[in-house]
Amino acid sequence: MIQTLPEDPTLDEIRIAIAPLLGSHAAFDGWNETAVRAAASDLNLDGDIAMLAFKGGAMDMIDAWIDSIDAEMGRRLPPEKLNAMKIRARITALLSSRLEIMAADKEALRRAMAIMAMPSNIVAAARMGWRSADRMWRLAGDSASDFNHYTKRMTLSAVYGSTLAVFINDDSADFAETRAFLDRRIENIMQFEKVKAQAKARQDYVPSLSRFIGRLRYPPR
Repeated sequence: MIQTLPEDPTLDEIRIAIAPLLGSHAAFDGWNETAVRAAASDLNLDGDIAMLAFKGGAMDMIDAWIDSIDAEMGRRLPPEKLNAMKIRARITALLSSRLEIMAADKEALRRAMAIMAMPSNIVAAARMGWRSADRMWRLAGDSASDFNHYTKRMTLSAVYGSTLAVFINDDSADFAETRAFLDRRIENIMQFEKVKAQAKARQDYVPSLSRFIGRLRYPPR
């Protein structure tokens, strides 16, 4: 969704307006100044001013783009729509909507993932993944504030990351392979949540979170 800018926009407003357009340009130009200037041109903005909104370089541009995907996901799936679904359907819908939003910019996503995987960017990338997972759980209606708050976001981050790795190489119709993979990983989440609930009731069993997350990221074939 392209933002309408006021007559004298702030840098924050320019950043928000440009962010959704970055993917289409980064697919061809990379995550660099050329992509920012091209996106600014789309909005009839001065390229030099636009660059001031992305002083952090490629990771700053990627962060803004992902933030815009989170925002668009929320617009497509407002509370009144999600509340009519069961929790599993909510998580599936939220993750599927992200894939649909990024579908036209898969090459930009591929380039972004390569940059995010660099050792110097891993911490920042993890924060972005956590932020998106947190937003998805909040949209799904989760209000946990105890240990569950963290385990839910860690497992969803792992599922999302592994799904993206499948998505960028998926040439099947309507991303059927990715959707099937996602369904299996969400089933893992639901099973884990069930185990946690049972463990809490018994209070005599602590599930291995690290082992479970490892299975989400590297599922058995």
